[in-house]
Amino acid sequence: MAYEIVFDPDALKDLKKLDRPVQQRLVGFLRLRFGTLDNPREIGEPLSGARLGNYWKYRVGNWRIICDIQDSRIVVRVLRIGNRREVYRG
Repeated sequence: MAYEIVFDPDALKDLKKLDRPVQQRLVGFLRLRFGTLDNPREIGEPLSGARLGNYWKYRVGNWRIICDIQDSRIVVRVLRIGNRREVYRG
C-alpha cells in the first residue's frame, strides 16, 4: 500500500520559491518514484541528531526533501524542500 504524500504549508512555500523546472522535477520525483513505494524508507536516509533524528531526507540532485514518515496513518508529510546548503538550517 502506497503512502499518501501531504505537504506542510512551509514546504509549499519552499516549493513555490523555486524555478518551474525544479518544481516539476521535485514533484515528479515525489509522484513517480516516491509515491509508488510500499516502504518510503527504501530510497531515503534518516537524518541524525537529537533535533532531526525522526525525519528522513530524499536527494534529488542538489535538492533535498525533508519528510516525516507516519506509519500509523500511512502518510508522508513533506516538511521542507530546498537546496542542500540551506535546507537543514532552522
